Amino acid sequence: MSEKNPPTANQQALLEQYILLAKSAKGAAAVELIKQVLVAPGIYVFGELLDMPNIQELSTSQYSQYYHLLHLFAFGTYSNYVENKSQYPELTPAMINKLRHLTIVSLATKDKCIPYSKLLKELDMKNLRELEDLIIDVIYADIVRGKLDQKNNRLEVDYTVGRDIKPTDVDIVIQVLQDWTDSCETVLSNIENQIIKANSMKDNHLKLKQQIETEITSIKKNLKAQAQDGESEEMREVLQQDKPSLKKKPNVKGKREDWCNPEV
Repeated sequence: MSEKNPPTANQQALLEQYILLAKSAKGAAAVELIKQVLVAPGIYVFGELLDMPNIQELSTSQYSQYYHLLHLFAFGTYSNYVENKSQYPELTPAMINKLRHLTIVSLATKDKCIPYSKLLKELDMKNLRELEDLIIDVIYADIVRGKLDQKNNRLEVDYTVGRDIKPTDVDIVIQVLQDWTDSCETVLSNIENQIIKANSMKDNHLKLKQQIETEITSIKKNLKAQAQDGESEEMREVLQQDKPSLKKKPNVKGKREDWCNPEV
């Protein structure tokens, strides 16, 4: 499902103008107001206007077709219009064009990739070139963002503005939001558990690292001590080998007379 976005501040501001006018417009004046808002550029939501008391009064008056028409633009699609034309007044080309825009928005809220065949059917169009021109208009109007995939004959949707929500669909929306909230809480809980595990693994890794470093330091000290002991032992052996031998001097006492006696 593609991402949906609420109406922009500019779109809301444009609608507010008609809502203010609807407070005083009644009967035929309210009908003219509806005709204007249905073709006004940049307005694609109509629920607030539909809820205005003066507009609600049209539903039981001779202008009920225009109330139903505004209801169609708020919640329906072009195929709904084709199936029930008798309920609505005749549409101008500008109205048909906007209703088709809204139909693409509705399809884009359900599918990320919309086949041309489905669009042609829902929009009651036969010409592929006209369809692509209509899609380009929708993209330029910034109510749907995406691109035309002419190779696969489809519209690829990135996101779209949201449409009005029927009062009967409010419970469904609430349930969807609740399910989404529950899913977010589950994901958040899983992330927190993963963080706890990661922190535990990090602590264990640091302890192991410190233990290894301590053992390495101890081994180095032992090796250094052993090397020093070996050097001392070797030095002692060298010194022992280089020490001169103590030989007894010859005993020459009592022989000096012999040296002086020529007869000897």
